[in-house]
Amino acid sequence: MTLVFLKLGTIAFGGPAAHTAMMRDELVRRRGWVSDQRFVDLMGATNLIPGPNSTELAIHLGYDRARWRGLLAAGVCFILPAALMVTALAWAYVTYGHTPAIQGILYGIVPVVIAIIAHALFSLIRTVVKNIWLGALAVAALAAYLLGVNELLILATGALSAAAVRLVRQLRRDSPQGMLALPLLGLGGSPVFPDPTGGQLAQLFLTMLKIGSVLYGSGYVLLAFLRGDFVDRLGWITNQQLIDAVSIGQVTPGPVFTTATFIGYLVAGPIGAFLATVAIFLPSFLFVGLLTRLTDWLRSRAWTAALLDGLNTAALALMAGVSYELGRTAIVDGLTAAIALATLVLLWKTRLNNAWYIAAGALIGFAHTLLS
Repeated sequence: MTLVFLKLGTIAFGGPAAHTAMMRDELVRRRGWVSDQRFVDLMGATNLIPGPNSTELAIHLGYDRARWRGLLAAGVCFILPAALMVTALAWAYVTYGHTPAIQGILYGIVPVVIAIIAHALFSLIRTVVKNIWLGALAVAALAAYLLGVNELLILATGALSAAAVRLVRQLRRDSPQGMLALPLLGLGGSPVFPDPTGGQLAQLFLTMLKIGSVLYGSGYVLLAFLRGDFVDRLGWITNQQLIDAVSIGQVTPGPVFTTATFIGYLVAGPIGAFLATVAIFLPSFLFVGLLTRLTDWLRSRAWTAALLDGLNTAALALMAGVSYELGRTAIVDGLTAAIALATLVLLWKTRLNNAWYIAAGALIGFAHTLLS
């Protein structure tokens, strides 16, 4: 189990969908450790809990094979290779990030990343927005994000609104008054700990722990939370640094959530990278541990499906909002616009791994630096 997930964590480029496909090929087709039906059941169950779905699927498969030791081994081994790579790249970024060569490489990579996020967004629309009501919910959630409403409030409102609509339909009530007001509390705001040393580390850990505990949807939704907390509320990193962090997360294999590792390093060096990584992934281990006992019950309840529809719709809106905000920073001239457009077309027309697009963007950016 350890060797299998170390291998997957080292070669799993391409995002959550690619990770899932690799796990099925390795564990269902090649090794026969689980059946296709069980694999699909575990995929569905992980959609009901917050956190990175492909990482949680790895953790759950580990539990299925070797119980609690397997749960820990699979999760840690799937995360560790990417976390170590991102930490090393963060060191290089901090040490050499302002040299023309590094800036040129990132100049070419970041438009590719924006195109990858946009492609994931468009691909999910048909799956997530199942009817006119969910479409209206998505538009409202996007508007709320662009107006500065807290991400947690948007997700919670989306989930509870969808559940309320389902309840109203089931009870055949004509009055929609149950949806008019939801008593929700948004998290965030100014830093709790003003101290720049131990207090900053505590704030970093607690913020990443909060994000890992509440984030539903694609790993790209993480960007909305990171921007809201670390760029807007705490002011610890800039929009450009966030885009660079996303780019590093795309270059490396494994979970997209290791973007948090990069940000932790920017904030507080190696100890910050370690704390951010532990905090962002810790809830996934806890949730999967609980889910192993609740999977059958959760999947048999219609109201959990309604909650999930609302969460996924709000998460899709957050993806759209953060793509727009980051795109304004990344697409700065005709060449970056052409890179983004060409990448988007190729993503629609081919099935190449995202790593090839990232590599091509890096080469174009490097060449642009040499020629300018």
